[in-house]
Amino acid sequence: MGKPTPYLPFTRREFLRFSSRGIGLLAFSRVAPGFLVESVAAQAPAPEKDRTILVLIQLAGGNDGLNTVVPYADPHYRRLRPTLGIAADQLVKIDDRLALHTACAPLHRLLQEGKLGIVQNVGYPNPNRSHFRSTEIWETAAASTQTLPTGWLGRYFDNACPGAPDPDPCGVNISHELPQSFLSEHDHPTFSLSPQPRGGRAGRDNLPLLESLLAHSPDDHGNAGYLRHTMMDALVTEKRFQKILADYSAGAEYPATPFAGSLRNVAALVAAGTATRVYYVSLTGFDTHSNQPGTHAHLLRQLSEGLAAFQHDLETKRLDGQVLTMTFSEFGRRPSENESRGTDHGTSAPLFVMGPRVKAGLHGTAPNLAVDRNQDLEFSTDFRQVYATVLDRWLGCDSARILGTGHRTLGFL
Repeated sequence: MGKPTPYLPFTRREFLRFSSRGIGLLAFSRVAPGFLVESVAAQAPAPEKDRTILVLIQLAGGNDGLNTVVPYADPHYRRLRPTLGIAADQLVKIDDRLALHTACAPLHRLLQEGKLGIVQNVGYPNPNRSHFRSTEIWETAAASTQTLPTGWLGRYFDNACPGAPDPDPCGVNISHELPQSFLSEHDHPTFSLSPQPRGGRAGRDNLPLLESLLAHSPDDHGNAGYLRHTMMDALVTEKRFQKILADYSAGAEYPATPFAGSLRNVAALVAAGTATRVYYVSLTGFDTHSNQPGTHAHLLRQLSEGLAAFQHDLETKRLDGQVLTMTFSEFGRRPSENESRGTDHGTSAPLFVMGPRVKAGLHGTAPNLAVDRNQDLEFSTDFRQVYATVLDRWLGCDSARILGTGHRTLGFL
């Protein structure tokens, strides 16, 4: 009796579920089956090796913005957080009103060096407090009353990479599942690497599975032929990426964390001269409903130390001017603490943008904390304004074509 044929996905949903197992799939390759459709190009620049690069950092779970960028001088902060409020002498001050959590000291240094911008109070109208739905809104750039089948970066790929012959993927994802941001209508090569414990080199365990799938996949036309072609592309790219990651000599010392290891791998691929325009990395654990102080400090330290090492590495390779790094989280936390020494799902929060071409400092307005207990913050900057700024001024693509409507850009670029 022969070996059973491994399960192969035949729909977009199945393909996403399949890629979340850590397989380095070129998920939307050159030969696409019927479930992928054409889209219209917006005349964005093709992905060339010397073009600008976006590194998107997801803070999954809902980062507590008020204990990240802390309004320490606002008396309402102490009123709303009698136990979680951080004392002024335990913060790294930005000015006479705002400070960073002490775990963000490496980011504070980048701020002082003119390489970090902070966009304050970012959210969207009619906020949703579901992790799944709010993440979907951020990743697809949809209105809260709207559902979109494609991600904002996927639509960028549709407009920037139509039929690109370059073997390098348009986007590389280093997280536990393919992000909705990458979902597209047109066919594009995207690549997934799985994060490794203790900052190891992602993707190194995928080759045997890919080879097995290729050996047992049907050699046929239609969807089966597409999948076989995809597996062959994935195997070639997996081997090439493995060599790049194994041979890379970093220009900075990275902390021994999975997050920092993922950023080290991004730096390796950038330094190798790949034509990839977008990298996506996830740091999870920000859903701090209880016992928040220690957990949040640990996560912010991982974020700050990892980003600082990544920026220094790029600088030593003289690649920093090519890379913009940006964080996002599906929502912030409520301004008032709960009874479990934590915070519940909220609305707006700040995000970071990093790079030498960023206009450093504070952008937008701080949130108004004159609210009642369990009342949410009201956002002052729409997250799609941030996306429009990145698309128009960094990736060189008409943001209105990607986002569906025009949005006022911001001053951090």
